[in-house]
Amino acid sequence: MAGPDGALGATFKVVRILQALSLIAIIGMAANFISQMVQHNNAPSDVLVGTLSVTCIAVLYCAITYILYIDNILPFLISTGMDSMLLIALVVVAVVVGKPLSYLNCQVIGSSSMSESTYQLGLELKKSLGKDGSKVQYSNWIGASRMTCYEMKAIWGLSIALCILFAFSAICSVCLWRRSKAVAPKSIEG
Repeated sequence: MAGPDGALGATFKVVRILQALSLIAIIGMAANFISQMVQHNNAPSDVLVGTLSVTCIAVLYCAITYILYIDNILPFLISTGMDSMLLIALVVVAVVVGKPLSYLNCQVIGSSSMSESTYQLGLELKKSLGKDGSKVQYSNWIGASRMTCYEMKAIWGLSIALCILFAFSAICSVCLWRRSKAVAPKSIEG
């Protein structure tokens, strides 16, 4: 059932599918947030635009390499290098997205009285949402609502998971490259 490349090849395919699913989830959430910001006539946060850019490139890469692997024409050494580069990009995304989130407790957002919460939110967002076309500050925006906080923490968690998956696919890819370079044993019989 594993195919011509054995369990290693099957693992590579499963990891690519998990990467694509995680990336698509991040793209959906980040695009939704950007859409909300634009609907309120504000420039989207650089953090979300960067996250969306990296994940769009990564999902395209995953689809192409999966197809090339299925057709048995994937250059494994190049794939290892690209997986490593995407790993670095996703580590940056995870750090930038997660730095302010790590200090934020989503359960306490909105737990104070409605008037107090509205006042605090107004103070926090006044700088970035004061006029049309202003840029939304990521660190202020993530605390705007409990749902936003949880969704951003989901993006952060998926980014961390993607770091692990891309490290794993790079290892699988280099192992598949070494296997493809191994010389087949010669037959002793005529």
